[in-house]
Amino acid sequence: MNPPPARPADPRPPRRRTHTRARLLAAASELFLTVGFARTSIEDVCAAAGYTRGAFYSNFGSKEDLLLALFDEQAAGRMAELERLATACEALAPQERARRLVEALLRVDPDEAGWILLFLEFRLLAARTAGLADRVAAHDRTVSGALAAVLERALPELVPPGASAAQAAGVILAAREGLLARTAAGGEAAEELLAATAAVLGGMLG
Repeated sequence: MNPPPARPADPRPPRRRTHTRARLLAAASELFLTVGFARTSIEDVCAAAGYTRGAFYSNFGSKEDLLLALFDEQAAGRMAELERLATACEALAPQERARRLVEALLRVDPDEAGWILLFLEFRLLAARTAGLADRVAAHDRTVSGALAAVLERALPELVPPGASAAQAAGVILAAREGLLARTAAGGEAAEELLAATAAVLGGMLG
């Protein structure tokens, strides 16, 4: 008797695997934000999510892969917010629109404080870990490319004459990263620096 024909492979991950991945990401997010990346182990993440190490490694190759996936989620949410704001600011004068959009790109909300510290911890770790720096650089290129696409599609006024969208994206992200380090504690000085950076960068790009 001939065996039944094989079913074509489904390109989408099974629902259970998608659920497992989401639970691992949620558990890791809480742990990383609470105790930091270095002090959280894969075993900690598995215990918090209610899974085994096997379930972890069927979704992520390493703890670093897990954190980069979380950073991808954060970046995607930021890009979506920026596109919504671009639509909401369409009626403003070009210079004011540029100022508001740049400030929105640079501003860090209070609930992002933990992500700031986590990002800085991982960036410093990558600088001292062979091989990890290249992976972080690849992640940076992906985020920069996504922002460049948003600039080209919805925010062309933030790309100065003679520069490419990719160059403008790189400058904006570098400025944001510097602000993350300088404004993590919040307060009046942080607000003043944010306002000054937004004014200067908005003037240059707008």
